[in-house]
Parts: sequence; structure tokens; C-alpha cells
Amino acid sequence: MEQYKPIKFLENKRVYLRPIEDKDVDAFFFQSLWDSEFRRLTGTKAVFTRSAVQKHFETIASDSSRIDLIICLQENDQPIGDIAMMDIDHQNRNAIVRIGIFEQNMWGKGLGTEAMSSLLEYGFQMLNLYRVGLDVFSYNKRGMKAYEKLGFKQEGTIRGALFYNGEYHDSILMGVLKEEFVKV
Repeated sequence: MEQYKPIKFLENKRVYLRPIEDKDVDAFFFQSLWDSEFRRLTGTKAVFTRSAVQKHFETIASDSSRIDLIICLQENDQPIGDIAMMDIDHQNRNAIVRIGIFEQNMWGKGLGTEAMSSLLEYGFQMLNLYRVGLDVFSYNKRGMKAYEKLGFKQEGTIRGALFYNGEYHDSILMGVLKEEFVKV
């Protein structure tokens, strides 16, 4: 019998993006959603059950306006995060992206930037998008710096958008146009 080879939908130097598999819900997502620093960076306050996470993935699997993928290391196929392109609007040629690196020991190494670069290239070259946007909380300076490397520009601020740990935080709106995108 042939050994399992992972699907490498989009690839970069150190990471590749693959479809979400059933095993990822337990082995990866459910546990990662409880990491306190990850929850802070994403502004997550919700309480998740395993069955709710499973149902969420079943729902998004049939949503043609989004692409959800797992970020894996090229060297050993280890999943380190997830990434999504959502609200894909083919008529107006725009979409929204989000990313989460669940493995804290992988933070600050540029792996998320590589993953986002691959997804943006796909959006601009294959989906013919013109603009891709995102929002990031004002205290996530590392995230903003990574987005700027890819060509994102700050487009606005929603003041006091998040109440977390007893304080209000701004949401920074960022966007990148096709001609501004910097591939890494």
C-alpha cells in the first residue's frame, strides 16, 4: 500500500497550505482554541465545545465564498496554524483574510508571512481579486508588521472595537491592492 502523501495546495519555501481534514479538529484546532495568548491576539472570548468546532468545520466546508486551509511545515508536515480567505466577492474582486499560528514556538519566524504570501498570490493570480482586506487588533504589533511586509496599508481604525481583559482596544483595518502586493 502506498504511503500517505499530504496534499500541498499552495507552497512556499518553508510552509505549505493544505485542506482541513477531520483529524485536525481534535488533534489541532480544539486544543489550540484554548491557548490564552492566541485567544488574546484574536480577541476570542467564546467558549468552544468539541462538537461546536466540528459543526463549524462542516458548515464552512460547503461555503463557496471562502477557502480554509491548514499551515504546515515543509520539513516535517507539522501543522502550525490555519489561514482563510473569506467573503470572496468575485463581482467586486475582493476578499477578507485571517491567519492564526497556533504553535507559539513558531511565532516571529516569518512562517505566517510566507503562508499569507501564498494565499494572497492565489487570490490575486487565480481568483483575479483586486483587493484583500483584514482587521488586526492594535496591540498585535507583530501581526501588523508582517502584513506591512506583504504590502498591506492601514486604511482605518475602529476605535474601542474589542473589550478584552477589562480594556477597550482598537481594530485596525488594513488592505492590499493587487499592484501593492509584495510576494515573499
